[in-house]
Parts: sequence; structure tokens; C-alpha cells
Amino acid sequence: MKKSRRDFLKKLPLAMSIPFTLGGIPFKALGQGLLAKIAEASATDKVLVILQMHGGNDGLNCLIPVERYSDYFSVRQNIAIPTPNKKRGYVNLDSTLPIETQVGLHPDMQAMKHMYDAGKMTVVQGVSYKQNNGSHFRGRDISFMGGGFNDYFDSGWLGRYLNETYAPYKYPEDFLNPTVPGNQMRDPLALELGNDTSLIFHQSDSIPTSISLSSVPGFYDLISKDLEGFEDEIAEILDNRGVPPVGLDGSPYQKEMEWILGLEDKSRDYSEILYERYVAGKASNIVYPELYPFNAPQGSLHNPLSHQLKMVARLLGGGCKTRVFLVKIGGFDTHADQVEKYDSTMGGHAALMYHISTAMNAFLKDLKGRGLENEVLTITTSEFGRRVDSNGSYGTDHGTAGPLFIFGAGASGGVVGEAFKTADATAPYGNLAMQVDYRNVYANILRTWMGVTDDKIMNKIFPDSRDPNNEQKGIMNQASDGGTADGTKFVEMPIVTTSITDKEGFVGDRFSLEDCYPNPAVTKTTIHFKINSAYDVNVDLYDVKGIKVKEMVKGFFTPGTHKVEVDLTGIPAGNYIYQLKSGFYTEAKKLVIKK
Repeated sequence: MKKSRRDFLKKLPLAMSIPFTLGGIPFKALGQGLLAKIAEASATDKVLVILQMHGGNDGLNCLIPVERYSDYFSVRQNIAIPTPNKKRGYVNLDSTLPIETQVGLHPDMQAMKHMYDAGKMTVVQGVSYKQNNGSHFRGRDISFMGGGFNDYFDSGWLGRYLNETYAPYKYPEDFLNPTVPGNQMRDPLALELGNDTSLIFHQSDSIPTSISLSSVPGFYDLISKDLEGFEDEIAEILDNRGVPPVGLDGSPYQKEMEWILGLEDKSRDYSEILYERYVAGKASNIVYPELYPFNAPQGSLHNPLSHQLKMVARLLGGGCKTRVFLVKIGGFDTHADQVEKYDSTMGGHAALMYHISTAMNAFLKDLKGRGLENEVLTITTSEFGRRVDSNGSYGTDHGTAGPLFIFGAGASGGVVGEAFKTADATAPYGNLAMQVDYRNVYANILRTWMGVTDDKIMNKIFPDSRDPNNEQKGIMNQASDGGTADGTKFVEMPIVTTSITDKEGFVGDRFSLEDCYPNPAVTKTTIHFKINSAYDVNVDLYDVKGIKVKEMVKGFFTPGTHKVEVDLTGIPAGNYIYQLKSGFYTEAKKLVIKK
């Protein structure tokens, strides 16, 4: 049955963006004024993915403080994660860190351990803003707008970033318009997966646009085939939608009407290009986990991130030029039944962290297989943290500060901030203390990853954060290193890098194969190696033809430095290579055997 334009326009709620579905996932194509040069004119091709953890994440159920475990346990006895010597105890993240920053991962976050060891994850502790109000919706708006507790912006920090970087193009008239000089952008400027339109992408005085559909083929068919009027001959000489009433001239409604008509004109282009990217990207052979394998409430078992991240990777693999994505996972408002009563290591929150860990690990593997590993960075955001002490309902209540995670080859690695820095010095401790303003994290990512100048960051993107003497503002004087601010620049943080040398240094400090001794050797030598995780370790000896001649080391080893003596009796004199393999880490060195 033919669909009319009236049916079509019923799907265009004002003040929204373009949602439709790819592979069954609702999308929104966000393209507002002054964004139209994002891909072709940008100085960087880096991609930023925002992972929203809606509900207020409990950081202490993700990252258990090693040094102050007894204090942690004393106020969380009904939900505490056990020590490593117990069944499903926490997993030591990094024993090379200063003791006050050392944390244990929830046992269902093993995939994060693998990413961290490979130098693809950074943790920032104590992220918040001054006078955090603990409200879900207000807190989300504050973090999306990039403001303080008393700010009310009609734009978001990413909207301002795009606005400043790609002015003076305007949407819709300069977008997908071949007559506009220098503007070749065909893809959506930002993609939001889900059914809501978030403030993070809004710009001042802009009107977002929205189409809600069930699938890409359906979207394409609706626009190209079934929408009555598109193929009418009269459309070639007259706009058969009619003309807006003269009374709208100069009124606010005129802009809204123009926005709707402009959206209809460009909907065909959106459907075609995104479907083209989707098909070109092809399905990956990487397995994205779908279900939590342990006990949890029924509604928590399915992984909502896997399909979203898979779609982002596929679109990028198909040549999509979109540079900002927003993916979402909810369920973090864990006032009650955060854990299973009979086992504090399982439950709803454990399932959520398992979903994030495994889906993100698969996402990074997918990107690597598509040659995009070094182009995409993901950061998490949650409107607030939760209180240090648990409640009597096996849950936690609204708090203030919490951890933020950064994933990808661009993550510097490491943990920034103390593991158990509390607002109150003695139990029950109340809230975790704020160690860094969330805008300082964003500012560092914008500069290092997205290539934004300090001047634009401080004067345009976060202009109300310059005053270091204002309790609400002054993001620069709230860094974990205690640095002071002069009101002109945010504090630099070691959280993101584009340097291969930095990444090699991080991994090399935690995993290494040293020169064996003696070398040259006659009848025996000692293999020296260091690992940062409990792993199976294999060291094999190869001749110059690549043929394996001996298994030198094979076994399961704990984190730390190890020495293993190897018998070389019976191996002919010559030049050899010994190679260590442990988890993701591989390294080889030369050994000379003499007789």
C-alpha cells in the first residue's frame, strides 16, 4: 500500500534527530547547523565513541581498592567482592602501580584485564563535578552539556565542538548539497544508537530532525518507492507539498517548517548512503557475546551493547565518515538487588560490567580486523557514582564521583587517581571524593585525540569553566595531581596518546622477555621473563629455518618476574631463536649454543 507524505511526516517529531534502524537497531542521524564539513574538512580522521552507562555506575563494584580492602569490606559486607584467594575473587589489575592506585577488577571483567594488559584501557578515578546533585536526568544533562551544577545550556559539548570546528556551514541548506564549495560530506555528522536524542550533540539555536523507522531496507523503500509524490512528474516543476502560509514569514514556526521540508528533501540521501556503508562494511567474523553466563535477573542477561558496537564497526568498515557515535547501556540504578543474595559476585550489576567488558573487547578486535584499530577511541560516561556504603537491600544509593573508562589503541593505559579516596575520612565514608572534573577528561581527549586547540577548548567548547576561583567552574584546579590553574588552560592528564612509543613503553614495563644467561650457552641457560597477569606461558626454541627444536618453558605463572633454568643437552651448536608467548604478548630473542 502506498504511504502518503502525511504518513511520512507523522514520523518526524520536532526537536529530534534522524532515528532509523540498521540490522534492527534504532539509529539517529544527527546533522545540525555548522556541522557539514566534519569528515572531509577535519584535520583528523579520529573517531570518538561515547558509551553511556545510564543510572549511575557503582565504581566500587567494578574496581575494588587493594590497599584499603578491609575498609571497603567493612561498609559493604553484603555486596563486597572477595579477595583473590577466594572463589570468584577480584582480579588484580596492575601490581606495578603505586599501592594507593592499585585496584582489583570484578571477576566478570576479565576482558577488561586483557585490554588493559595490551595497553588499550585507561581508568580515571573520582570523576564528577562540584556539587553533584545526584539526579539522573539533570545529571545526564549536565554531563552532556559540559557545564556545572547550576548551568542550563541548550547545547552539548560535542555539539559546540563540531559547531566551532566546521563553521560556517549550516544545516540543512549546506548539508548534502553539491553546490556548496568544499563540502563533500555525505554521511551523518553523528550517530546515536537508541530511541532518544541526547543533548550532547545539540547546538545553540538549532532544530534537530528525526525519522523513526524499523530497518535500513524499510527506510530506503519508504523514501524511494512507497512515498507517494516522489516520482510524480509534477514534482519536477512544482513542489507538490504546497507552500507554507504567508503568515509564517519571520515567525519561529517558519524555521521549523523549513526544517521539516528540508529533512524530507534529504531523507533519500541518508537512506542510500547509510545502506551503502552497511552493505560495504560486510559482517565480521568476530563473535560479540550476547548473554551473561551466570545468575542475574532475566532482564539483565542480554547484552545490549554487542549489536550497537558491531554496527558502529561495520559502518566504519564500509567507509562511513561519521566521526562521533553514542552507544548506550542502562540498568545502573542499583538501589536494590545489585548482587545475588547468595553470591555477591553475580547479579544485575555484574552482568552489566560483563556486557561492557566483553562487547568492548570484541569491538576492538573487530576494528583491528578492519584496519581501524588506531582510529577509534571509546570513553564511558555516567551521570554520577554511588555511595561507598551499601544499603540493606543488597544495593547502593546515589553518590557523586565514580570511575571513567577509556578504551582503544589511543588509551595511554594505567590508572589515574586513588582507588579509595572518600569524602569523609572515617566510616561510613559517604561518597567517593571528586578527584577530577569530568570536563578536564573531555578537554584532554578533544586536544590529544580530536586535535582541538586549547583556545577553542577553553573559550568555545567549555567557556564557562575558565574561572579557577569559582566553586562551580575552574575545571583546571581539580586534577588528581593537585595542580593549580591560572584560568587559561586545563590540566594535562596522561590518559590518551597517539604515540606508538608511549604504548610500547606501557606494555614493556609490565611484560618482557630478558636476555637469557649464559648466552652463548653450552648445556643450560636461564630464561628470565616478566608478566603482569596470571597467564599460561610458553617459551619455545627454533632453529634458523623456523623449525621448533625444544619446548623450553610451558606452564601457568602468576604475575611478576620469573626465572626458569633450561637444559640444552643434546641440542647441536648453532644460532637459535627463543620465543615467549603469553596471552596477547609475544617476544623473541637470539640464543647461541656452543659445544
